[in-house]
Amino acid sequence: MKLLPKEVREKLPPLYSQENEPDPLVIVKYFHPLSSWTWYATEGSPEGEDFLFFGWVNGDFPELGYFSLNEMQAVQVMGLGIERDLHFTPMKLSEVKQLHLR
Repeated sequence: MKLLPKEVREKLPPLYSQENEPDPLVIVKYFHPLSSWTWYATEGSPEGEDFLFFGWVNGDFPELGYFSLNEMQAVQVMGLGIERDLHFTPMKLSEVKQLHLR
């Protein structure tokens, strides 16, 4: 699966462009099918040979932070890698967080 196709890349605001936005729009969701970890990107920019995202990571300790395309592409657990949620509809970060309270 292509994690960052052109149409998604073009929709992501550049890094730091939403840092003063109290409730930024989440553009893309990533997950691993054998894990409860989920990555929600609100921004992203090329960084050398990589692409760096900023967003909310819902893992052991949910937090805002950076994650990279190269790191996500390198993950393989029992032959499965991280996937992009093809059915995710962009929504505000507060709405995403509410989904994880259920």
